[in-house]
Amino acid sequence: MPRLAPHRIRLIVITDRELAGPRGVEYAVERALEAGAPCIQLRDKGRTVRESLPLARALRESTQRAGALFFVNDRLDLALAVQADGVHLGPDDLPLEAVSAVRPPGFLVGYSTDDPAEAERAEAHGADYLGCGTVFPTTSKGDAGRVIGPDGLRSVVRRVSVPVVGIGGVNPLRAWEVAGAGASGTAVIGAVMSAEFPEDAVRQLLRPFPGGD
Repeated sequence: MPRLAPHRIRLIVITDRELAGPRGVEYAVERALEAGAPCIQLRDKGRTVRESLPLARALRESTQRAGALFFVNDRLDLALAVQADGVHLGPDDLPLEAVSAVRPPGFLVGYSTDDPAEAERAEAHGADYLGCGTVFPTTSKGDAGRVIGPDGLRSVVRRVSVPVVGIGGVNPLRAWEVAGAGASGTAVIGAVMSAEFPEDAVRQLLRPFPGGD
C-alpha cells in the first residue's frame, strides 16, 4: 500500500515571505487552508532554523486544525522539531537513504527531480512523492533550473508509481496541463502567495485534480 494518497498532495502551497508581502505568510496560508488546500510546505530560504522556528510552529498548528499536511523544505531537523508530516528534499540536501533510515513512523519524504532515471532511484530510496519541474517558466525560484514542459513532466510520471506533482510557473490555467500530463497535483509559490485573494487561487488550482472524496 502507498504511504501517501495522491489526493493529499493535489495542491502543495509553498510559502515565500517576500511574495506574501505585508499581509504575511500566515495570512496567505490561513486563506489557502480555508479554501481547501490539502498541503502546505514551509520554504524559508536565507533564514536559520532558529529564525524559521516560530513560523514553522504557527503553520504546524494551522495545518493541524485544518486537517492538512505540513512539510518543511530542505530542513529535516526543523521538520522533526515541529512534528511536521514530512520533509521535502533536493539533490543538494541530505541523501534520501540517510533520511529514510532515521525518519519516524509515518513521516513522509518528498524529493525534487526532473530526470526520469533519478526519479526511479528516488522512489527506490524511499521517496513518497516527487516534485517535478520546472514545468513552465517561473520567477518565484531563483534556482528553478531548466524548463521541461508538460512532456518532461509526463516522462517522469510514467517511470514511477509514487505521486508526482508538477512545479514551476503553474497558475490556475496551466494546472489543467499539469493534470493532463498525469501528475497527481501541483505545487505553487507565487500563484497563491502573491494572489490578491489566495482563497480564490486555491479553489481554481484544485479543480483539475481529483479530490479523493
